[in-house]
Amino acid sequence: MPKEADHMEDGGDKESKEEQRQGASGETVRKRVRANTPSPHRGNTPQASPPRFVSVEELMETAKGVTNMALAHEIMVNQAFQIKPAELPEGSLERRVKEIMHKAFWDCLEAQLKEDPPSYEHAIKLLAEIKETLLSFLLPGHGRLRSQIEEVLDLPLIQQQAENGALDIGRLSQFIVWMMGSLCAPSRDEDIQKLKQITEVVPLLKAIFSVLDLMKVDMANFALSSIRPHLMQQSVEYERNKFQEFLEKQPNALDFTEKWLEDTVKSLQDSAATGGAASDSSLHPLSVHNHAYLRLLRWDHDSDPFPETVLMDQVRFQEMQQEAEQLVLLSSVLLIVYTTTGEAISGLPGLMETLKNTVNVLLADMHTPSFSAQEVLATIGEKLCVELSQCLSQHGYSPFSADRKSVLRGQISAAIQPDNTVRMLMESRVHNYLLASLESSQHKTPPPLPGGLAPVSKELKELAVHFSRLVNYNKLVFSPFYQKTLQKILAPGESPGTDT
Repeated sequence: MPKEADHMEDGGDKESKEEQRQGASGETVRKRVRANTPSPHRGNTPQASPPRFVSVEELMETAKGVTNMALAHEIMVNQAFQIKPAELPEGSLERRVKEIMHKAFWDCLEAQLKEDPPSYEHAIKLLAEIKETLLSFLLPGHGRLRSQIEEVLDLPLIQQQAENGALDIGRLSQFIVWMMGSLCAPSRDEDIQKLKQITEVVPLLKAIFSVLDLMKVDMANFALSSIRPHLMQQSVEYERNKFQEFLEKQPNALDFTEKWLEDTVKSLQDSAATGGAASDSSLHPLSVHNHAYLRLLRWDHDSDPFPETVLMDQVRFQEMQQEAEQLVLLSSVLLIVYTTTGEAISGLPGLMETLKNTVNVLLADMHTPSFSAQEVLATIGEKLCVELSQCLSQHGYSPFSADRKSVLRGQISAAIQPDNTVRMLMESRVHNYLLASLESSQHKTPPPLPGGLAPVSKELKELAVHFSRLVNYNKLVFSPFYQKTLQKILAPGESPGTDT
């Protein structure tokens, strides 16, 4: 938008303008952090440090640091992250004020151009801003384009032409549109064609600024994608330093993280005491840490505060938790089908994929409020019985008897129960595979697939990759904090290790 309009709208507040350009994605991150920040009044709150009074300036500085840390984190872990143009809510006061101010500016420009003789004061300022924007799009190798812009948009010459009544804004606008077409991304070609169809000067200038704003976003996203591979180490250090600054201002900012790790150690100790799979090796700091991450895939997000060090990824962990739960139920149903029907259907071409697709479609909404697990599993049982009967008859096997259909439907419906034997078995195998993927990620070798998970191997391996990638990045950023906490829990008095 023209600088004059910006001055009328916000008094030239460049910082506010820059924050708007971070786009909807940045705002989503900030809302997510604010919405999930632990409150001292929530349940299961660990003993906090004594309260400390802080100034408004300290609060604002801390909030800005957390926001910047969240944005840097989002850029690194979200490969699809893009800056988007800010969109003010429809009907909001801010949007209404902006529309009024912009309309006043363009009306003023149109009135100046209709004077006799025309006044070009504001128009020349717009041309100067357009020139500056076009030059900002150029790369070092664009010497010829730079020369053309400097020659055609020569501001002293334009000023002289305006004073002598020889300024042709229409010709300059056509050059600007042509240059924009040379510099824009292919996705903006349609917008450029629309500009070429506008003949009135003021509407054309207004449209030019709208497209230039979009091109600025395109350029920012291009730069972001280009430098992302080189940002890893800088981002890790930046997030760690920002969190350290936040921790210095909020000494109790690791309370929930400490409780998360303490509860993990206690769970492993209880498992070892009752003859479970846990052993002394499971209380090694690295093993405790990996088990702690696995616990995030069983988290009760409604009642338990999320650990501070993984708070920015709570939504991602919750999505992976839901995906794991769906894979557990899907693999449970398929295992029940194959154990109930016997060897008759093993090896039949395409049958496994057909059954899997049928179940997947019906389980797609299993985490929505309207989902009725009992009804859906009953429907799954009916549909699978029909498909199995058709498949057996097509391949010359004996028909699927009514008794076997009844048993199959009953076992599938029972899979919804948390203590169902098949479901517990598949849940254990899925989680063990994800845990093994964390332990083997340093060696770049995927763990062997447990029995019964072959039908969902593709989805499970993709989940394991995403899970390991997110966990490993979190370890890189917060490893110093985890080392101190685990050292305090596991071996007080000893020097911290470097395994986590």
